[in-house]
Amino acid sequence: MNIERLHVGPTLSEVAIYQGTVWLAGQVADDASQDIGGQTAQVLAHVDRLLNDAGSDRGRILMCQIFLADLADFPAMNQVWNAWVTPGQTPPRATVQAALANPDWLIEMVVTAARK
Repeated sequence: MNIERLHVGPTLSEVAIYQGTVWLAGQVADDASQDIGGQTAQVLAHVDRLLNDAGSDRGRILMCQIFLADLADFPAMNQVWNAWVTPGQTPPRATVQAALANPDWLIEMVVTAARK
């Protein structure tokens, strides 16, 4: 089986697909001037778009890793996440505090999902 890659750039691919599993690169907000709620919503919109491009959706997420610049943002991030996630299909998840590559980014998410 071949590895399929989507949105391939010089540094990374946004998506890799192999044997029915979809891996997304870390997703960050395009508009880093927004607060944690706004950045989380942007990241989740990226996740939706990329999963759709890969033939998957949020109800098929196998694991989500969330990196927050400040764990004090956890409750506000969770509020946006809980409104977005598919009820009854909440995936395993880990959330940690991390220094992100851009100091204006408040959140980065890495998602693994099953293809439809």
